[in-house]
Amino acid sequence: MITSDAQFTLRLARDAEDLHAAQRLRYEVFVRELGGDGPMVDHAAGIEQDAFDPYYDHLILIDEDRKTDRVVGVYRLLTDERARTLGRYYSESEYDLAPLVQSGRRLLELGRSCVHRDYRGGTAMYHLWNGLADYVHQRGIEVLFGVASFHGTDIEALKLPLSYLYHHHLAPEPLRVRARGDHRLEMDLLPPDQIDRRAAMVATPALIKAYLRVGGCVGDGAYIDREFNTTDVCLVMDTAAMSARHRDFYTRKAGAPG
Repeated sequence: MITSDAQFTLRLARDAEDLHAAQRLRYEVFVRELGGDGPMVDHAAGIEQDAFDPYYDHLILIDEDRKTDRVVGVYRLLTDERARTLGRYYSESEYDLAPLVQSGRRLLELGRSCVHRDYRGGTAMYHLWNGLADYVHQRGIEVLFGVASFHGTDIEALKLPLSYLYHHHLAPEPLRVRARGDHRLEMDLLPPDQIDRRAAMVATPALIKAYLRVGGCVGDGAYIDREFNTTDVCLVMDTAAMSARHRDFYTRKAGAPG
């Protein structure tokens, strides 16, 4: 998978150098910007990494015009075949994925998605989503899922968007994963008649809103990750349930050379 234009190249990471470039961008976003941390974060090297990285494909967006730190967008992708080899999904530490795993459908876990601050609001995310669409089509993926985050762990500040997601975008029962354990936070924190949709959307991160626009839904319960200073929701997208317009986005290159 290689796509390019005059400025950007989008492809899967090929070697350790590519992976380290992705991890440096993740450090810039998740650690420096958002205050996250973790047992394998290398502050001296400026790398955000974990034990799952070697098992994932890393979709990277490269700005060919930059002299240094040219990777400006990242997506981490795990197919169900690789998950079986690994023995688990990353999201399983936070969510009970039994409804998805037992469905027998082709799964893809998404994670560690980020874009350099200088490229937000431009075409970078569009390029990444195009690459994701190719990846999904080429592998016959049926269900995409992964943890997405609200910055911070202040429940009072998050009760409006979380309640909106629960009342309007809760996953159907066959796909309804559940947040686990003591870090679980119920999402129905406000009744429907107290929810201001516009205000809830303003308080929702752009990536989560993008998933909702293509038919995504959320699992039951949020997960408070104090180590990463986030409150997480598990997003699930059933490609078969997408509207015709959204599904076409993921299948638009059917019949094209691989």
